[in-house]
Amino acid sequence: MHTPASRRNFLGCAASAAVVASLARVSAAESQSTATAPRAASGTDWPLIGGTDEKALIDVLRSGRWGRTSGGARNREFETVFAQRMQAKHCIATSSGTTALLTALGALNIGPGDEVVLPPYTFVATFNAITASFALPVFADTDPATLQIDAQSVAAAISPATRLLLPVHIGGTAADLDALATLARARNLPLIEDACQAPLAEWNGRPVGTHGLGGCFSFQAGKNLTAGEGGAVVTNDDDFAHRCYNFHTPGGGKPAPSLGRGANFRLTEFQAALLLSQWTRFEAQQKERADNAAHLSRLLAAIPGIAPAKLTPGNTRNGWHLYMFRYDAAKFAGLPRAKFLHALAKEGVAASAGYTALNLSPHVQALAKNPHYRRIYGDAGMAQWLERNRCPANDRVVEETVWLGQAKLLGSRASMERIAEKIADIQKRAGQLARA
Repeated sequence: MHTPASRRNFLGCAASAAVVASLARVSAAESQSTATAPRAASGTDWPLIGGTDEKALIDVLRSGRWGRTSGGARNREFETVFAQRMQAKHCIATSSGTTALLTALGALNIGPGDEVVLPPYTFVATFNAITASFALPVFADTDPATLQIDAQSVAAAISPATRLLLPVHIGGTAADLDALATLARARNLPLIEDACQAPLAEWNGRPVGTHGLGGCFSFQAGKNLTAGEGGAVVTNDDDFAHRCYNFHTPGGGKPAPSLGRGANFRLTEFQAALLLSQWTRFEAQQKERADNAAHLSRLLAAIPGIAPAKLTPGNTRNGWHLYMFRYDAAKFAGLPRAKFLHALAKEGVAASAGYTALNLSPHVQALAKNPHYRRIYGDAGMAQWLERNRCPANDRVVEETVWLGQAKLLGSRASMERIAEKIADIQKRAGQLARA
């Protein structure tokens, strides 16, 4: 039985044997160029390990400076490199993408009584970052063509209590940042981009993350740039950067007024060193993903019933964390998506049904009964919240979407052709498969 994946576990669910195999490649990599990593032709191994990765970790180990507060320099070096590439003035490295979001919301002093607008087609961490501050998450619907948050639905979701717009760049594709930034300015609201899946994605030629007040990134195990865990907040606003730094480290130290709130969300020197090592290969890997995605899209265009997620004109570069397409069962003789995915798996093509409807999940629905939320917003307020969170377009999206993970896009050109061939073959046999 197929289990829907999340952005946290889709690429991280390989058996431990695969991890052992990856570790074994380190020794082989040291006899090759340290700037590249070996890769199986199938493009399914992740993470990829090169000789520079092992050296980076050992250097930190031997230095005895394992954290930001112990005098290590890797955090600051990574922050400088990442900020420059993201065309941001500031980068604050954090322990995860989730803590990057928590840091950004904490720096904005989001709290009880505040509303934050987010998409329903996202990982639950976006929702959890809001509820950790006892603010109220309000869902705006999904654009079925792009699979991104619908800016018109965002406008309709704004109320007098709205304090923040929190779009998510799902799969590495930017949401409509022109429309969202214009809306944020018109309503005098901050815009924070959840870009956890989208490093190196660009909107109108500029990296995502600074089209509003700031952006949050993730370096979790399945991400295109990874240190197992890790995250970052980027911004061009000095005051916001200082407040983020002070929030993410006990005692702060930057020139910003205290909010009386804070946490410990620091990245370790080990993670920063690994990110710097992985960074040396990241641009080349992203180009390979983009080239393979373009080739796959050309091939899938010839198959009725397969509709790759649309890239709006502002998407001048995709981050390609996921290759997403809509599956029309009617063009496959009524073959249900679950059976389509099963048939793909039997042909050696691993794919996922992606997200379920977050706004309808038991986790989200439970918030309406949470005693703290009922105390803050009232029973009637929480009942009304459930009604506000209906997202009919997203309900259709979660029933039709299929994902291929980013590691698949590091396969050979021939492997892209094989994916298209297998889908076309399943379409020919769809009637038989549907009856089985």
